[in-house]
Amino acid sequence: MTHSARSAANRSLRELVYPYTVPDRRRALWQLANTLPPFVALWVLMAATFSPSGGWSLLLLLPVAGLYVRLFIIQHDCGHGSFFPGARLNRAVGAVLGLITLFPFAYWRKTHAIHHGTSGNLDRRGLGDIQTLTVREYRALSAPARLSYRLYRSMPVLLGVGPVYQMLIKHRIPFDLPLAWRREWASALWNDLALVVAAVALCWIFGWKAVLAVQLSLMVVAGAAGVWLFYVQHQFERAYWANDVHWDAQAAAMAGSSFYDLPRVAHWFTGNIGYHHIHHLSSRVPNYRLRECFESDPRLRAAPRLTVRDSLACARLKLWDEDARRMVGFPRRAEAA
Repeated sequence: MTHSARSAANRSLRELVYPYTVPDRRRALWQLANTLPPFVALWVLMAATFSPSGGWSLLLLLPVAGLYVRLFIIQHDCGHGSFFPGARLNRAVGAVLGLITLFPFAYWRKTHAIHHGTSGNLDRRGLGDIQTLTVREYRALSAPARLSYRLYRSMPVLLGVGPVYQMLIKHRIPFDLPLAWRREWASALWNDLALVVAAVALCWIFGWKAVLAVQLSLMVVAGAAGVWLFYVQHQFERAYWANDVHWDAQAAAMAGSSFYDLPRVAHWFTGNIGYHHIHHLSSRVPNYRLRECFESDPRLRAAPRLTVRDSLACARLKLWDEDARRMVGFPRRAEAA
């Protein structure tokens, strides 16, 4: 092996990813152009043709929901400062998109950054994550607390109630944030004010029934898709969890984040977020460069791979088993006692 070959082989994963952390303004603008105008046009079309009986406008729900998810991924990249080359443009576009996605930009950016710094760390679970208990922690709970956790981890709550709660309550009044986080509080409150103005204008144009029907259906479908994506990216059987003293950021990225191997069209609508281990290796890689980064070196393709069919089994996983070092379902009643 030549010296150059040995040097390439010895490069760390983060060094392999680094060349792909440079944003491309033209690609970013093109992605924004092929996502935002179609979303707005189709949303308006749905509202303008709304009828209480449903109608053909409901056929637009799936593509509009897909575009909504794609807009959220663009906002997500702006929050990481990776979508555009300039910080100011990232903040401006991210804040505007926050009015559409209902996620205040600065508030969401802060909590999501915490997720990136603590993913897979058993001693730092909290903001920005799906609550996950260990088997021992679950067994130590009272009966009402176990029931509460079971309800929380059920798919109807996670995929149905959860997204609506996040959009209509949690991100409207950020009661889980310290009052000292003034920028994040201001982000949420200004977002609320702008949404009130936008809602009044839209209801005046299309009528409140049309706006409510379109927006609620969109939140349910797009929200469920978004939560499911986040869920399977970290809640698979051999996911990585470790206590703080043993926690390693690179291991958490490569072993604790899945490669969700979706069909090409699904990767487009989800902004390539299925290449999630690459994103956790470096959140500075823009979504439009994740795939080329993934394909650049075999070591970057070594993350746990999930197909759509594989991912369905993740729905039964509820707890981290410290002894078996894997995610498991709820114990049987006799075992839980």
